[in-house]
Amino acid sequence: MPAWAARADRMLGHAAEVPAALLVLAEIGVLFSAVASRYVFHQPIVWADELASILFLWLAMFGAAVAFRRGGHMRMTAFVDKASPRMRSLLDLVAVVAAFVYLLLVAHPAWEFASEERMVTLPALDISNAWRAAALPVGMALLAAMAGVRLLAFQDRRLLLVAVAAVGAVVGALVLLQPVLGELGNLNLLIFFVGIVGALVFAGVPIAFAFGLATFGYLSLATSTPTIVVIGRMDEGMSHLILLAVPLFVFLGLLIEMTSMARAMVQFLANLLGHVRGGLSYVLIGAMYLVSGISGSKAADMAAVAPVLFPEMKQRGAKDGEMVALLSASGAQTETIPPSLVLITVGSVTGISIADLFTGGLLPGAVLAVMLGLVVWWRSRADGRSAAARVGWPQVGRSLLIAAPALALPFVIRAAVVEGVATATEVSTIGIVYSVLMGLLVYRRFDWRRIGPALVETASLSGAILLIIGAATGMAWSLTQSGFSRQLAEAMTQLPGGAAGFMVVSILAFIVLGSVLEGIPAIVLFGPLLFPIARQLGIHEVQYAMVVVLAMGIGLFAPPFGVGYYAACAISRIHPNAGIRPILGYLVALVAGTALVALLPWISIGFLD
Repeated sequence: MPAWAARADRMLGHAAEVPAALLVLAEIGVLFSAVASRYVFHQPIVWADELASILFLWLAMFGAAVAFRRGGHMRMTAFVDKASPRMRSLLDLVAVVAAFVYLLLVAHPAWEFASEERMVTLPALDISNAWRAAALPVGMALLAAMAGVRLLAFQDRRLLLVAVAAVGAVVGALVLLQPVLGELGNLNLLIFFVGIVGALVFAGVPIAFAFGLATFGYLSLATSTPTIVVIGRMDEGMSHLILLAVPLFVFLGLLIEMTSMARAMVQFLANLLGHVRGGLSYVLIGAMYLVSGISGSKAADMAAVAPVLFPEMKQRGAKDGEMVALLSASGAQTETIPPSLVLITVGSVTGISIADLFTGGLLPGAVLAVMLGLVVWWRSRADGRSAAARVGWPQVGRSLLIAAPALALPFVIRAAVVEGVATATEVSTIGIVYSVLMGLLVYRRFDWRRIGPALVETASLSGAILLIIGAATGMAWSLTQSGFSRQLAEAMTQLPGGAAGFMVVSILAFIVLGSVLEGIPAIVLFGPLLFPIARQLGIHEVQYAMVVVLAMGIGLFAPPFGVGYYAACAISRIHPNAGIRPILGYLVALVAGTALVALLPWISIGFLD
């Protein structure tokens, strides 16, 4: 990268990272202050939600810019990675050009939307809503500047010209075909939301920009809907108050790793079960279950557990492929463990109670843990390795005492919601304060130098997730307005087998969607369409949520397309090829467990009030 481009990139990076980190801190401060003021002092802060909403949209856009600079936006790279080096460079360039084109296309609608929001006044703060809506054009401009610098800095001008020409040719062809597209009716849904989205996703374009381009193209070329609607739907999707929990739980996950709380939990389980044949595999399953009950982010969960367990597993003779396969499978197994970010997304797009989803998610995760444990037991029977020496009960007791504050955290979070101390959105701040205190006073492990990078990492991951939610909301709205949701409802209600047939089709569909689109985009796109059908067929909405989230998790963590599988390999520093054969048995167990959750509603709804 030329010197001028490196300087420009650093400046843009600082312009995004510093505000993003400060906004995460501000969100924590505002929401925790609201909890303390209401519960301790009995004086609610009436403007807290409005201020949090303003800060949140700015955090989402700055975080999206940080993720773009770091290459952190979710994209499917299964085909890109198999291409030749030159073709891979071309596809990476096409991804940047496509994102840049989208940002240029939505620049004016975003500015227009923010200008119109000047007429709206926030009642509690008594200020214009433009203070919040301005985050959209500012964030788009920052993203466009980063994309522009990256393109101008690219050395191979010929390859750059090919990428620009390819994207320009597709856009130009669609514009020329506008009169024809206007006559095709709902066939445009196949062209834009299957053909174009599929081509962009498989070419490695980040999913958020693939959704955004397809939606903008559909509305502007095949309908008479003004393009400002794209921004309005994006704003709506990113502004659900419950989504405030996303960055806060991500930060909480980073904190429990930083303060050694995760290490303490894993060490206790290792001391308790390590002497059993295959014991550390059981520990891995249990540790992922426990850690998932704190962070909500699968990447954070795996990053907290793998470095602690894998060296000891390797020392005892475990194979690399077996370890990464089980880590990936346990990531899918724990998708329903609260505070799952996917469950939070389900609640935000379907209106299901977050408390009910959190309660309903515990037992399905345990059922899948048992299924994985059965596979571990079966494989360990044929394993010639000797079991490790049993740890004495006094040492087990000491490790339990050390782990007790960490083990208590999921119960603290759950109790705060059930007892009405905090909402599902606010409760993460209680977990953050608790973790900070435990790190400082109990575990004496709190590296202040890691706080800044952790805040930036939180903003980056949150921005990537929220931009997808915003883009997918616009796409889902387009599908609904086209009449597709009504046609889908009619087709699904006429499936043979009634509710059972619908459940089977849903499981298969979400395994595929989880593999191709990842979990959150799939939920935002199809949740509003499929959950009303499930309700109509007499399926409890919480049970249906558990089934589709588990199915989506299987797709997300299954090779060759599942992004979660490659994340597990990256965290473990193990080549993806090593785990493909060992993971097959675990995938069968996960599918069997999901079928059990689908067959027995009590597993999901037995503990609901």
